[in-house]
Amino acid sequence: MRTVLSIGCILLLVAAWLGHESPGGIYAQENPRLASLEIDIWPEFDRPAVLVIFHAEIAEDETLPASVTLRIPSSSGGPAALASATSADGQLLNLPYQRTDEADFITLTFSPPERFFQVEFYDPLRADNAGKNYSYVWPGDIPVDQLNVQVQQPAGATQLSVQPELGAAVVEPNGLSYREADLGALDVGNTLTIDVHYQKTDPRTSTEILGLATPPSAAAGSGAEEGIPRWLVLLPLLAVLAIGASLFVFWRRRGSLATTSVGGAARASRRREQAAGQREDAARFCTRCGNRLRSGDRFCPECGTVVRTS
Repeated sequence: MRTVLSIGCILLLVAAWLGHESPGGIYAQENPRLASLEIDIWPEFDRPAVLVIFHAEIAEDETLPASVTLRIPSSSGGPAALASATSADGQLLNLPYQRTDEADFITLTFSPPERFFQVEFYDPLRADNAGKNYSYVWPGDIPVDQLNVQVQQPAGATQLSVQPELGAAVVEPNGLSYREADLGALDVGNTLTIDVHYQKTDPRTSTEILGLATPPSAAAGSGAEEGIPRWLVLLPLLAVLAIGASLFVFWRRRGSLATTSVGGAARASRRREQAAGQREDAARFCTRCGNRLRSGDRFCPECGTVVRTS
């Protein structure tokens, strides 16, 4: 009996290990189904690297907030942005996430409160003189009902080729060409490799060549795992500045009042001294004989006349 139990425990451990190591095992149990996923590949858009963007929509029959576990290449160094929105073109709000670094992948875990979420990261671009190459592999962590792939041709690039075939290029109003195609459904565990090759000698990015403004992203360049809005981070600093300004104004006003009080007292003292001096000047000569009197004399020392004081 003990032997049977031991074998059963070993089989359970092996099954758990296989579920963790296989492309779809643990992710198939935890991840919600995506109604749609668009993978954008933008080489040399605003950096000398490849910007990869996931536009994802969680299926309507999935419960929110959903728990999502997604792997991105370790070569990216981590996400540049991660956010959710109430609609496909709605305002993006930063999402907190946890990351686990492994040899080939960075695993992101997050819980979108809405059905739409977006992930962005930058991946290195391989260059052989004028030849540029990039290969992205979708790891198949999440089941997708409708998968769309879009590749942006860099400004100044020629001889662009993409696999799988995405069709003819379409020039958008921003002056850049795009190739995209609907590739249908993709089950958990099914990977997709996107290979991009082109020629380009100009080292500038597309935004530099065309003078484009970088479009707003979920949290471009923040990379903050806490997903804290920047205005919240600035609140303590603003509070300290406000308190400091209030104390400075109070100190200035108090100093001004103290200076006014001291000045007023000094002026009053001078007025009293001037009045005393005027009284002394008035009793300086005798009113009868004109003899000069000293301070404190009550009678004239010459004629004895009583000194009158005003």
